Amino acid sequence: MNLPLTRRGLGAALLAVTSLSAGAADLTVSAAASLGNAFKALGPIFEARHPGTTVVFNFGASDALLTQIARGAPADVFASADQDAMDRAEARKLMVPGSRRNFASSRLVMIEPAEGALGLKALADLRRPEVRRIAIGHPASVPAGRYARGALEAAQLWTLAEPKAVMAQSVRQALDYVARGEVEAGFVYATDAAGLQDKVRVVAQVPTATPVTYPIAAVAGAPNGAAALGFLDFVASPAAQAVLARHGFGKP
Repeated sequence: MNLPLTRRGLGAALLAVTSLSAGAADLTVSAAASLGNAFKALGPIFEARHPGTTVVFNFGASDALLTQIARGAPADVFASADQDAMDRAEARKLMVPGSRRNFASSRLVMIEPAEGALGLKALADLRRPEVRRIAIGHPASVPAGRYARGALEAAQLWTLAEPKAVMAQSVRQALDYVARGEVEAGFVYATDAAGLQDKVRVVAQVPTATPVTYPIAAVAGAPNGAAALGFLDFVASPAAQAVLARHGFGKP
């Protein structure tokens, strides 16, 4: 049975509708922590091209973001730091079919603190007894950690490195450990290291079994699906690619 709305009830209903409308223009982008600086620069450009839309970023480890989306956290776009996390997102039907694309690339590097450094020159230097702690993103949840573990296994150094590993919850946390001199070495993306050249020194580029590429896709059932697809087109545009390049990212 439908009852007539009282004046107070009508006011509450209108307030609810107004609130929903106000939030409807928000575009929530859940993106890998390593994309932080570049995406923060892209946000205002996208907003200027789409008046009335506000981009809200949620940065973190790719696997943690995937878990949030799977549990129903609001998100319109998911940008991962590796293909594995996006593969699992698609396998769970969390992404809009056909929306996935690669939009950027990077490289894995080994770094050491800029001050008080040991003068490391190669992966093999991790064998040195002075290297007591190595910052690595947790391979179970951080793409950079998966890349690092794979590279160390290929170099037959994982057995040596694992007991020394200080497991980070994101690649940016691993970067911070090195920048603060809390560890003797660490593994991050070249784009992360480039942002703290006064705090860390790149020891060597680390070969990975697969290229470090970043996929992006629209989240299925997204609150702002139309803007999500627009953002996917935007990050592939020349203007956005130029911003990514300035932050050290390569072509996909």
